[in-house]
Amino acid sequence: MKKSLMWRSSLVAAVVAVAIILFLPSLPGVRGSLPDWWKNNKMLGNKINLGLDLQGGMHLVYRVETEKALESNASRLLQELRDEAAAKEIALSDAKMVSGTEFSVTLAKPEEMDKFLALVSNKGMLETKSKEGASATFGIDSASAESIRTRSVSQALETLRNRIDQFGVAEPVIVQQGTDEILVQLPGIKDPKRALELIGKTALLEFKMVDEDSRLDPPLPASIPASESDALLAQYAGKVPEGDEILFERVQDRKTGAVTKIPYLIKSKTMMTGDVLVEARMSPDPRTMAAQVNFSLNQQGAQTFGELTRLNVRKRMAIVLDGNIYSAPTIQDHIAGGEGVITGRFSDEEARDLAIVLRAGALPAPLQILQNLTVGATLGQDSIDAGKKAVMLGGILVILFMLVYYRMSGAIADFAVALNLIVLIGMLAALSATLTLPGIAGIILTIGMGVDSNVLIFERIREELHLGKSIGAAIDGGYDKAFSTILDAHVTTLITAAVLFQFGTGPVKGFAVTLSLGVLINLFTALVGTKVVFDFINSKWKLEKLSI
Repeated sequence: MKKSLMWRSSLVAAVVAVAIILFLPSLPGVRGSLPDWWKNNKMLGNKINLGLDLQGGMHLVYRVETEKALESNASRLLQELRDEAAAKEIALSDAKMVSGTEFSVTLAKPEEMDKFLALVSNKGMLETKSKEGASATFGIDSASAESIRTRSVSQALETLRNRIDQFGVAEPVIVQQGTDEILVQLPGIKDPKRALELIGKTALLEFKMVDEDSRLDPPLPASIPASESDALLAQYAGKVPEGDEILFERVQDRKTGAVTKIPYLIKSKTMMTGDVLVEARMSPDPRTMAAQVNFSLNQQGAQTFGELTRLNVRKRMAIVLDGNIYSAPTIQDHIAGGEGVITGRFSDEEARDLAIVLRAGALPAPLQILQNLTVGATLGQDSIDAGKKAVMLGGILVILFMLVYYRMSGAIADFAVALNLIVLIGMLAALSATLTLPGIAGIILTIGMGVDSNVLIFERIREELHLGKSIGAAIDGGYDKAFSTILDAHVTTLITAAVLFQFGTGPVKGFAVTLSLGVLINLFTALVGTKVVFDFINSKWKLEKLSI
């Protein structure tokens, strides 16, 4: 008996000591005084993070514009068919988009239609909408269209997660809602505007050639005020050569803040896209110390980029991101090795953010903001204060009730509640969990469950004492008879918490995590912790009467 009590006492003491050690980094003012090896340890250095409702931050709901993804795929397929038809010497007299997912093709020679249809069938996702003579209309079939919609949402979700992880937000919430919506919660965000720009940027990187041979009448101006870009495009409507487009480079004067745009005549054909990029990082230009973005390409990209630069020496190549030119340098020589530089009058922050979105990859479709809410830190502090008051008031009332109703045994139950809270907070810190208002509610509920378990045990002990059993036998019998009831109640609660965690979002998951940990810890404190105290008191003083 004494040996068993010693081991159980040692176990309880060790659990309390470990919980306190785990919680120390979460205490205000304590983390900074801890040694580096402690703070950098993957478990000991973790701390409890506060959720969006406690420390403020951003709550965003995006809708993925999946129809834009369909349009992009249809446009890409049309371009591929143009190139493949040229390679097979099938002459096209016309090829153009007629809707978001459909395009029409007219052959110069009607007799080559079968050869062209063979190219279309190789694509696997196109179906013929109509065919008459030398003309036909094609579109993405319904099964492929649904697959593209689903894939674009999942890709957008993963891209957002990668960007936000690199942005450095602790414990973000990024989950899909419905068929095409994504919920994003960013606790503790310091610069909402910057985060919004970083998250929503499509980041479609394209390399296109500047058309230096064609001439417009009148020639494009050297630069224009930013507000006049739409007017300039309207002025040149119908005058731009087929296969060309006008794009702009944005320039901001660092001193005055004035924004101008430089128009370029660009060949529409994309020579290379950013999907071959494997690394991007901000670095200073060795000559001017201005911020720039260095990028590296995979093997396929390196070969394409090398061939592109070899064939276009002394020509200008535009680096285009989301339809805007970042720079249009002249290719001075053949660039082998798959490495390059993007310059564009960046600030350090702009270059760093550009590197993040390029590393994370392009969004498969634009995002539309449905909700954009900012939770202030003041409101969060009010919530924390209210939560503290609730925990303290609830705890005090429970402690007083147990002391009055169960006397000395009530004090032991209060010890179990304190032990439960210490271990629970230590575990939350070890898991680097996010504490939310519902999480605080879970802690309060855990206090109630802890007391309920002890009430069941104490009532069973009273029954055993009324039967005339000794104090030691009554304690053992009370715990044995209450065990199954306590276990059943905790298992059913744990199942409920698991369901909430599986299907809940954000704060609901925080509640489920806190409740699950509280249930498991309460089983230990109620069945082991209090039993140790009863056995220790009874073995040391040989009680003749139990205060219960």
